[in-house]
Amino acid sequence: MAEIHDQFETILILDFGSQYSHLITRRCREHHVYAELLPCTTKLSEVNFKPKGIILSGSPYSVYDKDAPHVDPAVFEAGVPILGICYGLQEMAWNMGGTVTKCDHREYGFAEIEISKIGGEAAADTLFKGLGNQMQVWMSHGDQLSALPKDFHVIGHTNSAPYAAIAHNSKPCYGIQFHPEVTHSPRGKEVISRFILDICKCRPNWTMEEFIGKEIARIRDICGPKGRVIGAVSGGVDSTVAAKLMHEAIGDRFHAIMVDNGVLRMNEAEQVHEMLKKNLGVNLTIVDASELFLSRLEGVEDPERKRKIIGNTFINVFEEQATLIESAAENEEKQGDGSEDSKKGHVEWLLQGTLYPDVIESISFKGPSATIKTHHNVGGLLKDMKLKLIEPLRELFKDEVRALGRLLSIPATLVQRHPFPGPGLAIRILGAVTREQVKILQQADSIYIEEIRKAGLYNDISQAFAVLLPVKAVGVMGDQRTYEQVIALRAVQSEDFMTADWYVFPPEILKRISSRITNEVAGINRVTYDISSKPPATVEWL
Repeated sequence: MAEIHDQFETILILDFGSQYSHLITRRCREHHVYAELLPCTTKLSEVNFKPKGIILSGSPYSVYDKDAPHVDPAVFEAGVPILGICYGLQEMAWNMGGTVTKCDHREYGFAEIEISKIGGEAAADTLFKGLGNQMQVWMSHGDQLSALPKDFHVIGHTNSAPYAAIAHNSKPCYGIQFHPEVTHSPRGKEVISRFILDICKCRPNWTMEEFIGKEIARIRDICGPKGRVIGAVSGGVDSTVAAKLMHEAIGDRFHAIMVDNGVLRMNEAEQVHEMLKKNLGVNLTIVDASELFLSRLEGVEDPERKRKIIGNTFINVFEEQATLIESAAENEEKQGDGSEDSKKGHVEWLLQGTLYPDVIESISFKGPSATIKTHHNVGGLLKDMKLKLIEPLRELFKDEVRALGRLLSIPATLVQRHPFPGPGLAIRILGAVTREQVKILQQADSIYIEEIRKAGLYNDISQAFAVLLPVKAVGVMGDQRTYEQVIALRAVQSEDFMTADWYVFPPEILKRISSRITNEVAGINRVTYDISSKPPATVEWL
């Protein structure tokens, strides 16, 4: 069975806990080179592919700390190029006999790096080749290299960092104290390009045009000529693209299932039916399981429990549907002519629209205690689940999924649709989930999105939604005192949802949204706007 690493050369990025680690992955992919992020504690022997190069990320730790994360020493014997960034430089130097010490003061912000010269010319080291004698870079560190490891030389320095960039005398090992992955390092993308394209010699073939054909072939290989797949669809861009991709691969042997879990957006089930079945030709069944979900969620307020309950209940419903679909297939087979074409096969696989940020946020080199939140389609599945997972989008970022959707001829209005979490409105109701609470949030959210679209702002915003808070506030309506709930509005701009900035609305838009919600939604007398970025907040509240 062909895996993605068999088809695309891969840069391995080892994450030491930096807030920028995911950006390194993105920068590699922007140069059309596939990159994968794994915890720094991963043993090289456990990696199921041969990387073309390895990048060591930054970290909030100090290499000399007792509990500091350290890389598998086998990394330095792997025989592939290595680039250490910030802590990664210090980790590489520390492993090879260099000295790392605390800075006199923390360096955070812009710096000018001088490219070291040999014989009056800029150093010919490939990492900085063609980048001139100086670069503006972004620093973020409290430690620095104070003595070079054996067989290394300096290729760049700043006024306060004499070893701001180093290279091995004979091996393709490089270390840089600055962060080339952030936009504050204007030529950082070029540095990464030099490493992955010129030093690692990667082929720049990671494009969605390349991916789509290879992924369809991989799906057909996995499912075989008769295997059936059922899939969770919500109407969001991720599940829609995944469903369309499966339909392209195996036709009606893919059966999409839309589960009305009782915590969908207003009129969601009807809209999904229209989009997927009528417009895209996907084989779709809508199952109303709202009573089952809401009964299991009754009285549950903890967000992790909500996610687990919804994830597990999804699997219960899917397995029931798989049995029904399989029984129908068997009946077809019995009524057929006995040929291979009439043998439809069994349901073995469950499709999920898991994305790479879901995977990244659900793993940590420190273990489960450091996980930000469990994504229902990564960590909320039943341990004894009978169906096998198939996740064709698991390695993709959101912008890559949108590009894939356009190649699959999915309408722009659908491709640009804002994300919607699998657990639905259950994690946007901060408190117990009831039909009454769901109705209030559905109405408020619908007004919010409608006004954003009217103002022509929808495509400028990466994600917008309303949150129902578990508090009541005093208000006055019609000369009477009210004591009702509060709606919080959230809107962010983001490249990949690993980081996000809150969206700055024109005041008149927020005024109109607030007025409509408090006037039209019974039970709400106050609206507030969330101006938190990620980090420190997450995009969703729960």
